Amino acid sequence: MLTLDREETKSALHYDDLNSSIKDTFAAIDQFELQAVELFRIMHDERMYKIAGYKNFEQYCQGELHVYGGYRRINQLLGASKVIVAAGELGSQIKNERQARPLLRLAKEPEKLIAAITLALESNPDPTESDFAAAANQVAPMPRGKKPFHEEPLVPKNVITISSPEHPCYGESGLICADAPNNSQQIVSFSDGERLLVNNTDLDAAIVSQSSQRTYPPEYTEAIAALKEQHKLELERLEQELRIGLQAEVSARAEAQVSEQIQSMHFLYKQQKEQNIQLQQRLDEMEGLRKLKIENQQLHQRIQELEHALQERPQQQWGNTMTQQATKVLNKQVKEALEKTIDLRSLAAEPPKENATECLRLMGMALKNLSVAMNNTQALEAAAIILGTSPTQEAIATRTEQLQLLPQAVSEIRQVLARLEFTWQEFWAVAEKYEVIKLDYWAELTTQETDLITQAQKNSEQSTVNT
Repeated sequence: MLTLDREETKSALHYDDLNSSIKDTFAAIDQFELQAVELFRIMHDERMYKIAGYKNFEQYCQGELHVYGGYRRINQLLGASKVIVAAGELGSQIKNERQARPLLRLAKEPEKLIAAITLALESNPDPTESDFAAAANQVAPMPRGKKPFHEEPLVPKNVITISSPEHPCYGESGLICADAPNNSQQIVSFSDGERLLVNNTDLDAAIVSQSSQRTYPPEYTEAIAALKEQHKLELERLEQELRIGLQAEVSARAEAQVSEQIQSMHFLYKQQKEQNIQLQQRLDEMEGLRKLKIENQQLHQRIQELEHALQERPQQQWGNTMTQQATKVLNKQVKEALEKTIDLRSLAAEPPKENATECLRLMGMALKNLSVAMNNTQALEAAAIILGTSPTQEAIATRTEQLQLLPQAVSEIRQVLARLEFTWQEFWAVAEKYEVIKLDYWAELTTQETDLITQAQKNSEQSTVNT
């Protein structure tokens, strides 16, 4: 089941990256096309095409840019630029020439153009060509087309009407004013003096004549064929480079996502480890509660037995039994308390077998109490030397309060050290509370514990240097 999930995840990642790359590529193509309009204007306005021997801009487009759509495509891009400029601030909403095409007929009426773009944005925040076309028709309805060409015998044969709704001059009539550059297009001049290269499929009838077909000398034909082959090879090379670039981009994104997933897994693993530690602590607490519950049940059972025995024995005999039991318990507690005290005679005979530091501290506190009780300056000075402070009542009292915190400090520090992986920051969060008795609790820790603290501090410093 795990293998299937990984394969599905890999396929999903591959599709998402590839789909995103394809969309980004087309968006970049649209952007570069619109950026190229300024270059077209320079070529047209400066008439630089004459340097290459072309008579006009149209001839230049057909000769140099025919593989990119020729004069027709350049006109479309110039029309899109006209729409974007006329739209002002809303021109940024038009992403490509296809979206500008249905708005071109409104470029001479900026108010209607802006109203159409605003209407399209209200219907769809990310409008398409059809959204812009519908908004343009709603703001300025298109005129009905004229009757088909064969039904108007009085109209000259070179007068045509644009019949395609997608064409920016839909419904307008024009005059074929020059030979067509190829078999599928016509050069049409409209009433406002504008000349456009129009596809035969956009007209009310296909106009194809043998006279419009161009013928070239054999040497031109061979040169054109060579140029076509050269452009074909160039397109193949560009497609190969684009394919390699897309593959590299997809691989880089996949590696980045895998790296993010690995980091996420490490983070989750660390969280799981901390949760396991907390769970283990909770289990230990529950185990302690369970033992207390068992002991409570045993005590409850013992109480019931004693109550049952009380009913069977005389009151006086039971009183003697209670006194004897209480005496035994008290003697045991007194014995345990005495075992924990410092026997000065035994310390005088031989040094303490374990925890000599604790013995010295207790002796210092005892001397302090003696100095207070007997008003003895020498005892006060001895207590100050043992406790490591000034020979004054206030200083020794402060030092005594600090040393009373020592067992708690050692306990909290060892709880931090008991974790599987602890950081210097975690240790310092506890240790800084007991900084005044650092030397004291450091003496209580084992060599292994102090080594762990030192290593954690080095790791923290190394991580800070690397950062």
